[in-house]
Amino acid sequence: MGKTISIGAQSFEFIRMNDCFFVDKTGFIREWWENKDVVTLIARPRRFGKTLNLDMMNCFFSKKYKGRGALFEGLSIWEEEKYRKLQGSYPVIFLSFADIKGETFEETKQAIKYTLAKLYENHEYVKNGKNMGKREQEFFDSVSSGMSDDVAVLALKYLSDYLAGYYGQKVLILLDEYDTPLQEAYVYGYWRELVSFIRRMFNSTFKTNPNMERAIMTGITRVSRESIFSDLNNLTVVTTTSEKYRTQFGFTEEEVFRALELFGMSVQKEEVKRWYDGFTFGSQKDIYNPWSIINLLDEKKFKSYWSNSSSNALAGKLIREGSAEIKMDMEALLDHKIIEKAIDEEIVFSQLDEDETAVWSLLLASGYLKVEDAPEEDGGIYGLSLTNYEVAQMFRRMIRGWFQKPSVKYNDFVKALLLNDVDYMNDYMNQVSEQIFSFFDTRNKPSDRTEPERFYHGFVLGLIVELAGKYKVSSNRESGFGRYDVMLEPLDSTEPAYVLEFKVRNPRREDTLEKTLEAAQKQIEEKQYDQELLGRGIPMEQIHHYGFAFEGKRVLIG
Repeated sequence: MGKTISIGAQSFEFIRMNDCFFVDKTGFIREWWENKDVVTLIARPRRFGKTLNLDMMNCFFSKKYKGRGALFEGLSIWEEEKYRKLQGSYPVIFLSFADIKGETFEETKQAIKYTLAKLYENHEYVKNGKNMGKREQEFFDSVSSGMSDDVAVLALKYLSDYLAGYYGQKVLILLDEYDTPLQEAYVYGYWRELVSFIRRMFNSTFKTNPNMERAIMTGITRVSRESIFSDLNNLTVVTTTSEKYRTQFGFTEEEVFRALELFGMSVQKEEVKRWYDGFTFGSQKDIYNPWSIINLLDEKKFKSYWSNSSSNALAGKLIREGSAEIKMDMEALLDHKIIEKAIDEEIVFSQLDEDETAVWSLLLASGYLKVEDAPEEDGGIYGLSLTNYEVAQMFRRMIRGWFQKPSVKYNDFVKALLLNDVDYMNDYMNQVSEQIFSFFDTRNKPSDRTEPERFYHGFVLGLIVELAGKYKVSSNRESGFGRYDVMLEPLDSTEPAYVLEFKVRNPRREDTLEKTLEAAQKQIEEKQYDQELLGRGIPMEQIHHYGFAFEGKRVLIG
């Protein structure tokens, strides 16, 4: 019988004291210490053990845990005497931005101030130190939830001073999930204000701080140096393509298979691999998400755990509001294809709306994509695919959710399409257009001509979700003498096939929307889009043509 699994436990002390299931990652302590980097930024997807690893580092190094070496007995780090002597030997500042998720700049800034104030409360004992003069005590007391921005910016640096004076030793600083508030700032539109505030804080904490020995920051993304790290020339960045720490976050396949044996699930190795394998860090392939594996071992059921564990709002926003090309690339990914994209691991949030490279880079850093083919030189083209079956399921549910508002049942349209009920299709599509059109582009900046294109490519993705298992759905591919918009090829050759063509009304060419619809229908015929279906043995009488004409929010189908 395996050990007890504690779901959601991120306290190393709790896990070890209660003899819970734990995969030994203390090699991270050794590897980081021997690298001797001053400030290390480690970017890994969410739920990959970042918080637990930092808590483990705190338990190992912090003077608060001096004499608590029993927590590490039986683990690899305790095999070497020099590390046993190192345990509990440093003052440590340990904080997390994981819960800082405000919808406004003021909310987020206030949450950061609360976090700093709580940190000072935890170290209030330093006020009794011999190096604390009147001015130091006054500043210490000024750190509160109501402190000024200038005090907040300097709070971590000055706390380093106080701890170093109290212990006669420089401090280690551990900051978990540094980029959580930055991602929220992008989603809610206060990116510039927060970047300015955090840049000042990081500069004083990690650069102009003579009492800092070393520091670690963890997060999901590597935010561009120009945004918040422009002053940090002592920063070592570790991304998903880096060799450093490649096995220290996430479970290796050997660790997963060993756990399956421990919990009596060895016969299901291949299914586990299909669902949850696929992450790659540096040259290390076959990395598994710990959250998914731990929940699987606990529940003994195959389902999406990681993708349901936290908000996917940013990924959804990027795809939902993205260009037609982004939506078609997502279509290809869901169809188990590899897409080729340039990747820049320095995420520039301010460019996400315009630069598709930034979009794919963020999806890769967040764990939704994996590298199939890496370029030999920097700046080359990467081959990317969805990470695994679990991630694919997440995107299918996400896309379906875009169409499932209470008053608009998406599958009703699919039923009408399969029944060739044109009247209902028209009624339904105009209702959808009115109710959820703005949901597909919350920025409301594109012209009337580009907005419907985004909506309809989102609609195409919805078709994929609803018809998966019955139809092969493809779009923007060559057939006959042109490129059709959407083709639905039945997996059962006795079922009907469909060719769909979308057209935005051009007032210079068509007087009415009816004329636009005629042009769409005529294009299917003249370009012979049926050729691909006919070539696969589907008779002409089973192929249905539909034109979609649209102007603003008005739609006409025939």
